[in-house]
Order: sequence, then structure tokens, then C-alpha cells
Amino acid sequence: MSSMPNERIRAEIVDYMPALRAFARTFHISASDADDLVQETLLKTLANLDKFQEGTNLKSWMFTIMRNTFCTRAKLAKREAPGRDEDCGALAGSTPAKQEWHLRGLELEQALARLSPASRTIIEVVAIEGATYEAAAARLRCAVGTVKSRLNRARMRLAAEVDNPRSG
Repeated sequence: MSSMPNERIRAEIVDYMPALRAFARTFHISASDADDLVQETLLKTLANLDKFQEGTNLKSWMFTIMRNTFCTRAKLAKREAPGRDEDCGALAGSTPAKQEWHLRGLELEQALARLSPASRTIIEVVAIEGATYEAAAARLRCAVGTVKSRLNRARMRLAAEVDNPRSG
């Protein structure tokens, strides 16, 4: 067959355009995407018309071209997809450095070590171990109010030690 389609085949191709559009809508919800698929199918049909065998079904041949075109596009789109958002490092945001917290922890340990034994004990019992004021009072054999005032003074000293590590 020559590279230029004869008038009969041209007319058949034009007649099948509404069917091609309907078939394309089974692949795409968007009308513009479906029209793009129809256009690409028509271009491939005309470019490969020399491969069409007279006596076979032109409509089926064009539908096969459309289906193959859609499948090829889908495979390419899947391969080229950027991936899930949670996999994308650019979208992950920043992660705070752990070194700073480690250093702050060391500073706190050193400041705690510089406190008097009584201040260190009250902070360890209430703030670190999580004992209630009542439990701390029973353990240290003093009144609840005494635990509260000792803890307050110990926290103030600890804060001062953290702010001024060379004092004390």
C-alpha cells in the first residue's frame, strides 16, 4: 500500500473518530487526556498505514494501537513517577541535630554533680525518678512542704549551674 491512504481508508478513519473518542474515555476521565490519546492514535495510524493489511478490520487495528499507546504511556508514567511523598527527601523537612541534645544532657549532668548532696537528692527523687511530693516526703522523712521548698531551691541552683557552669 502507498504511504498516502486512499480516499476510502481516509473516510473510514474519519468515521471511526467518534468510536475512538468513546474508547479513549474508557482509559481517561479527563476529556483532554482522552482527546490527546485519540490524536496520538490517529498519528500512529497514519504513520503506520503501510503496515495495515487490506481486508482486515481497520477499527480493531486502530483500537489496538490506542490500547497499546495507553499501556506504553502508563508504564512510562509509573517508571518516571517521583514516588511517595514520604520517600522524598526534599519534602521530609529538617531533622534536628542530636549532638546539641547530647551536649545539653552532659551539661545538665555536670551541673547536677556540682549541687550539694541534699539538692541533688531531692531533684533525683522528684524530678528524675518521678516520685510524688508525698512519697518523697516519706522517703526523706520530712514534711511535704519541706520537699516542695527544697525542690524549688534545688531547681534554682541547678538552673544557675547550667547558665554559669564555672560557678560553684
